[in-house]
Amino acid sequence: MIISGAEAVIHCLLAEGVDLLYGYPGGAIMPVYDELYKFQDKLTHILTRHEQGATHAAQGYARVTGKVGVAMATSGPGATNLVTGLADAQIDSTPIVCITGQVPRHLLGSDAFQETDIIGISTPVTKWNFQITKASEIPTIMAKAFYIARSGRPGPVLIDITKNAQFDTLEFAYESCNGVRSYIPYPKPNRKAIEDAAAMINNAKRPYIVYGQGVILGQAENELKALVEKAGIPAAWTILGLSAMDTDHPLNVGMVGMHGNYGPNVLTNECDLLIAIGMRFDDRVTGSLDTYAKQAKVIHFEIDPAEINKNVKADIAVLGDSKETLGMLLPLIKKNKHEDWHNNFKEKYQIEFDAVIKNDIHPTKKGLTMGEVIEEINLASKNKAIIVSDVGQHQMIACRYAKFNQSKSNVTSGGLGTMGFALPAAIGAKMGAMDREVVAIIGDGGYQMTIQELGVIFQHSVPVKIVVLNNDHLGMVRQWQELFFEGRYASTVMVNPDFVKIAEGYHIQAKRVTERKDLKATVQEMMASKKPYFLEVKVEKEDNVFPMIPSGASVSDIRLK
Repeated sequence: MIISGAEAVIHCLLAEGVDLLYGYPGGAIMPVYDELYKFQDKLTHILTRHEQGATHAAQGYARVTGKVGVAMATSGPGATNLVTGLADAQIDSTPIVCITGQVPRHLLGSDAFQETDIIGISTPVTKWNFQITKASEIPTIMAKAFYIARSGRPGPVLIDITKNAQFDTLEFAYESCNGVRSYIPYPKPNRKAIEDAAAMINNAKRPYIVYGQGVILGQAENELKALVEKAGIPAAWTILGLSAMDTDHPLNVGMVGMHGNYGPNVLTNECDLLIAIGMRFDDRVTGSLDTYAKQAKVIHFEIDPAEINKNVKADIAVLGDSKETLGMLLPLIKKNKHEDWHNNFKEKYQIEFDAVIKNDIHPTKKGLTMGEVIEEINLASKNKAIIVSDVGQHQMIACRYAKFNQSKSNVTSGGLGTMGFALPAAIGAKMGAMDREVVAIIGDGGYQMTIQELGVIFQHSVPVKIVVLNNDHLGMVRQWQELFFEGRYASTVMVNPDFVKIAEGYHIQAKRVTERKDLKATVQEMMASKKPYFLEVKVEKEDNVFPMIPSGASVSDIRLK
């Protein structure tokens, strides 16, 4: 059939199974939006209030569904407003495809109205990008975009389409992409490496697993659990690996990293074998590399060859998809328990419980704590909610104390640490999992970065639950100022508006809790609601998140106070 390039874009989306996308129209993408108007019965477009919100919503949708999220914007400022979301998706391996309009081909490079070199700008923060200048290129490039975004280690792709390519016609035929020359998304596992890894695991006295999001992306949750249970190995999560295993599993020992649990951090430097699965040894996990697990042999299960030996040298590298490689490993593993080793984690947990956890969850102080709010949400949701956290103290508290019994339940900005992520990401997450409760946990600072997306919740009646933990500060920065800058709170005190009235202005039910006696009932009311709900909880202004590994310190130097 002979159709316009703009209509071809819509047919490509439908061919890829897309039924929902987020975006913001403008002049250079208007032909595609005009065609989108004609396909409203097949393809739902959600008008976000800012292009950054579109990318984060697409991310939230992708993270809970495993599908490719889609965002769309016009040229110039519309395109540049996508960059933060692209960068976030790139470092967190989230599959999204962003489509931008561009000035006509003959105006490229002329500094035309709303022209910007989005290909040059987005190259460092995308897995792949391409500028389409001819209508005939659209089917092939769109198919390639979705294949690259979802395959191997997922990531963001940007496709820029000049306006002439949208107006021009082509003979449309669509063929899905199943391979790209020189691109090897799934390295072939080396059986010898897997056999060597099995032997090392079987002979270890103090083996220790740290797992990341690669387990979730590879759908290897069952294989991880089977390995942990068969070999009796304590396992800890990174913040993006959280929910790959049930948080209350007896061999799931907690979180690693700067604000992770005491035992998982300290005992990293006491294990004799460190098994890293689908994680990249981020600096927030390792602390000082000079002192990180130097006593241990290291096995690294990883799909991306670029991550091998990048930060931590691996004695054995097992390349490949985690589901496949762990599946090949399991029959070679001998049953074990390592009870004495696991008791070390229990002892360290009790130390942390007495020094930190009991005061976070069951405080004796007058003011409300962030930890007790998360605990009430756990109780009201029976650990079944999807928690979407923003960036800051509340994020660390959520990742420490939220409890999950289902994978793909923790959605947060990991590598980039994007304030403003949670509200739009929660919208996308809820639209991707309408059968589950979605709770956004946000600080008063990050909330105001994308607060305009309340308009999406209002317009589309998205029944997401929003919890703002308000301490009237940029809490994480304030904590560092208190600990390392002699209490000089430079530009971290927030003078906030009335968040409840703002929510009510968007016709969202809203409440504020300032006293402990009102917390449980209000959280239960929120979780029972079938509609959008906003809850502001006024928490202690100078409540710090511990444990904490000071920047650049060893994981052994973790502080409990």
